[in-house]
Amino acid sequence: MEPRSREGTRRRILDAACRLFAEHGYDEVTMRMLGAEANANIALINRYFGSKRELFAEALAQQGRFPAVLDEGDDLAGRLAEYVADRLGSEDTSPVLATLERSASSPAIRELAQDRVRSAILEPLIARLDGEDAELRASIAAAIIMGGGRFQQLFGPAAPGSRQALVDRLTAVFRACLS
Repeated sequence: MEPRSREGTRRRILDAACRLFAEHGYDEVTMRMLGAEANANIALINRYFGSKRELFAEALAQQGRFPAVLDEGDDLAGRLAEYVADRLGSEDTSPVLATLERSASSPAIRELAQDRVRSAILEPLIARLDGEDAELRASIAAAIIMGGGRFQQLFGPAAPGSRQALVDRLTAVFRACLS
């Protein structure tokens, strides 16, 4: 097998895993489901990824990093508010939030999910905050961010009122928890 087809097969498996884990969660996805979705046999999946858990870890890592709202710049509270407002108004569910939401209760990958949230959201937020209780404040902000994703999953793009009114209220909430 030449490298291109090997990489293509690996990519198909990873893409299938991202879709299935986001739709069903870790516990409900079987190796047979993955094989059928990726048009690959289970032995090949194991050869490329080692185990379902390792495939899940790579699928999470492939779904990108948290948006640049946490990068250096002014008005972190306002940027977080705009991000959450955009998520609430979106037709699309964030694949990484869907994957985490549907999989977080699984003891097999709970630590992986925690590590993903810690490295993608909590640590960058903590690094931006001063004071002894930076971790607590970052945790509250992360709960709001992730809760917005869950709300959108449950109710769809339901943000009554104007987007600017939503951003203004969320900015006040983020300012309160980050200060």
